[in-house]
Amino acid sequence: MTLNQPTESRVAIVTGANGVIGKAIAAGVAKAGFAVVMVCRDEKRAEGALKEVRRGSGNSDVRTELADLSRRESVFALAARWQGRLDVLVNNAAIAPRRRSETPEGIELQFATNVLGYLWMMRAFEAALRRSAPARVVNVASYWAGDLDLSDLQFQRRSYDNDEAYRQSKQANRMLTVAFAQRWRDAGITVNSCHPGDANSTLSNALGFGGSETPAQAAATPVWLATEPSLQQTTGQYFANCRPARCVFAADAQGIAELDAICAKF
Repeated sequence: MTLNQPTESRVAIVTGANGVIGKAIAAGVAKAGFAVVMVCRDEKRAEGALKEVRRGSGNSDVRTELADLSRRESVFALAARWQGRLDVLVNNAAIAPRRRSETPEGIELQFATNVLGYLWMMRAFEAALRRSAPARVVNVASYWAGDLDLSDLQFQRRSYDNDEAYRQSKQANRMLTVAFAQRWRDAGITVNSCHPGDANSTLSNALGFGGSETPAQAAATPVWLATEPSLQQTTGQYFANCRPARCVFAADAQGIAELDAICAKF
């Protein structure tokens, strides 16, 4: 089966779209007039999220697709079914399991989902984004970033800590954003990252936090990056609160190149 898209609509994918912030991002992008494909892992949760987003956005041109972002095969199978345009890819899916576990392929689960999932989506949908250029990618990262250890990305040597693993994954998101922005600079595809805001969610609870913002407030920056016309030429930057923010990781050219090379092997 192929996933055909109407040529008259701008089309956006939002991953992790059944989560608190993911649903809000999908609704915000749908309100802006996009046809939205909500990529989710669990069918039952996807059905409930779809109803919420359609009702909240007033846009019926929203649907779901199932994929496990921690599995390369699942991501590329989704892309293989895809036909037509793709104007915006919002990489949002993330987890923070309290115990270390691995995918069936033997990859640490948080690294596979939070880092490689973004990378695989960008690789798998590159052709669709190129066909639709000017197109854009929004990588939902976080201000809560750091602790990257290029010699132990999967916590095989270090004792696993879900907070440390999460911070590492969000640093990696911000660094790989720079790598792909440079790679696609002449392709008409912009790539930016952002801190989404702080909403109470399964993810924030797993990290020991609550939340000080509504889902819509937390989703405001990724929605703005996905839909704001004036940002069409902006690439390789990090944003918070709908404005550019300093990213210390973007200046580490050697680290970005090393991380990019390591992740390219998966």
